[in-house]
Amino acid sequence: MKDVFKRLSAEGVSVWLDDISRDRLDSGSLAHLVETGRVTGVTSNPTIFEQALTSGSAYREQLAGLAGRGVRAEEAVRELTTHDIRRACDELAGVHRRTSGRDGLVSIEVDPRKARDAAATVAEARALWRAVDRPNLLIKIPATVESLPAVAACLAEGIGVNVTLIFSTDRYREVTGVFLDGMERARAAGLDVSRIASVASFFVSRLDTAVDGRLAAVSSPEARAMSGRSAVANARLAYQVYEESLASARWRALAAAGARPQRLLWASTGVKNPDYRDTLYVEELVAPDTVNTMPEATLNAVGDHAEICGDRVRRHYAVSRRVLDYLPWFGISYDAVVSSLETAALDAFVGSWEALLETVERELDAHRLVSAAR
Repeated sequence: MKDVFKRLSAEGVSVWLDDISRDRLDSGSLAHLVETGRVTGVTSNPTIFEQALTSGSAYREQLAGLAGRGVRAEEAVRELTTHDIRRACDELAGVHRRTSGRDGLVSIEVDPRKARDAAATVAEARALWRAVDRPNLLIKIPATVESLPAVAACLAEGIGVNVTLIFSTDRYREVTGVFLDGMERARAAGLDVSRIASVASFFVSRLDTAVDGRLAAVSSPEARAMSGRSAVANARLAYQVYEESLASARWRALAAAGARPQRLLWASTGVKNPDYRDTLYVEELVAPDTVNTMPEATLNAVGDHAEICGDRVRRHYAVSRRVLDYLPWFGISYDAVVSSLETAALDAFVGSWEALLETVERELDAHRLVSAAR
């Protein structure tokens, strides 16, 4: 059977797994994915941790210890999650060394409730960086306007950053700007910029979901023909911005000092519409020096039947621009859609975080009751 993952790697695409749990770590599942070359990095989010907490007993012993110490939910969440992320970093340490820091990276998020407060975000990023204490860690920071200065500040201190929740090419252009700013400040401070990693997580499938719903309301043959085209077009135009950034004098100076690019990471690549090919957002977004982070179902589908046909991005900028330019013909405002997606995504991120806190608090209370009954 052809090895799709080797082909993706040869095309410059790194495959990361959008999932981490203690069960996966304990069972050796992550180690197997790494050893077989399917996965070279890991991303996570509060929903994944909350599901892992409620679906198994892997956290029981640590939760009991935390309850016994009188730890409250927020501190407990950080102890639970940093424990798992530290182990994941160790699982991927070999990849990190072998790729000279390009891959083998693992993300952990700041509290999304602080996404409108740059100073609070930086403070938490520093605390997480110290707590995990691994060179292959990335701190996941939402790309809200208010948090962009936090991205630059963290990079300036040598903290690796995954800038997340990017939906528009305009916001991504701002992200490339703060990346250059932070790296220039790190260089000016005498830091080794070759050791500072960063990715920019550009969300894909949610744009199709939002636009397709609006197109369906138009209910015309032309609108139906536009379905399922916006997300890939948007992502391809983001890659054009990436190339423009690499062509800048600012980047060339940083590259001469040993800096590595802030790669584009395609996020939300699980296909939501069952009418679409389940490997759509992998096959159509193959481009050099990108990352595609996948849920396990997408990872398995890619391994089973994905067709990798080389670079599917750089030759399609003009067509992609036309696709987005057609949206107003159907009464759809691109700016309004991406703005609503950012707001909804941040609200969902906060909701997932609060659900995780509630689950942990409930588990801690249960352990305290058991202890008191003895």
